[in-house]
Amino acid sequence: MTDTTLVARWVRPSIRSLAAYHVPDASGLVKLDAMENPYHWPPELVDAWLETLRNVALNRYPDPRSPQLIDTLRRVAGIPADQSVILGNGSDELIQVIIMALAGPGRVVMSVEPSFVMYRMIAGYADMDYVGVPLGEGFALDREAFIAAMQAHEPAVVFLAYPNNPTGNRFAREDMEAVIEAAPGLVVVDEAYAPFADDSFLGDLGRYPNLVVMRTVSKQGLAGLRLGYLCGPRAWLEQFDKLRLPYNINVLTQASAAFALDHHTVLDEQAAAIRRDRESLMQALAEMPGVIPYPSEANFILCRVPAGQGDRVFEGLKSRGVLIKNLSPQGGPLTDCLRVTVGRPDENERFLAALGSVLGQ
Repeated sequence: MTDTTLVARWVRPSIRSLAAYHVPDASGLVKLDAMENPYHWPPELVDAWLETLRNVALNRYPDPRSPQLIDTLRRVAGIPADQSVILGNGSDELIQVIIMALAGPGRVVMSVEPSFVMYRMIAGYADMDYVGVPLGEGFALDREAFIAAMQAHEPAVVFLAYPNNPTGNRFAREDMEAVIEAAPGLVVVDEAYAPFADDSFLGDLGRYPNLVVMRTVSKQGLAGLRLGYLCGPRAWLEQFDKLRLPYNINVLTQASAAFALDHHTVLDEQAAAIRRDRESLMQALAEMPGVIPYPSEANFILCRVPAGQGDRVFEGLKSRGVLIKNLSPQGGPLTDCLRVTVGRPDENERFLAALGSVLGQ
């Protein structure tokens, strides 16, 4: 019996049919494809961080409760005192924990379409059905269609990214509230891009019995730490905590994240710079013939290029040393759409110059 035969016998067909998550090689390129903060820390902050790490005991397991880090997150993020918090190895792990806890025969995970790809992927890992409700005009949340879909499918969990990825827009608060009120199960508001947005549902925790809010420190400039956090009523989080691996947040991440958040003014200043540069980039894109940029409250901009030119423009940018995200292969409303992360001013200028050159061909 061959290894291929054994795999076919024992690995679930739903897993064999999936493709692994692909991360493109960005060596030598201006990297504007992954919604990362482009800024480093100032040298004096790096020195202080390294000094902090000298005292970390690598020979000991991390504290699974992460009390210092959670206390710091509560203070910096403004998490209500009566709400619980659990940590994940990035938001992806928290999505996985939530779906595993709610999985069952015939149960449904629901979100909008398009949205963050991991909602669909992890639903597949758990053999749950996934329903993506198409967004309306301008990528707005179609409240009536979404509520009708919930009535038809009775989802165990709804994920709503606020702002949405990959479109960048923030849905109307009244539409979000209507969905939360009508949902038969849990609603997870994913606020990965909160540092760049003008609204949050953290203050609404406790107002709805089925609402939790998920965030990450990745977009604040700490993507390498892989730290996400989930906030919400104790009744929900104590169940999710049972599925969280006991030492999922390593000692270096705990120490580094607590240190960075204690110096959050640096991160706040970087987020403010990204917001300012986002507006400049938006204006420049809007002035390019044939390019339609969509409003964004994230650290990236989705734009549409002339019909049939999505793949060509993406490859043309790459050949000129700039890597962005090509969403055109997903088809549907994303045909000929590209997503660019807001970089440093010099990176944005290089992207705009390359894009102008490709479009002028």
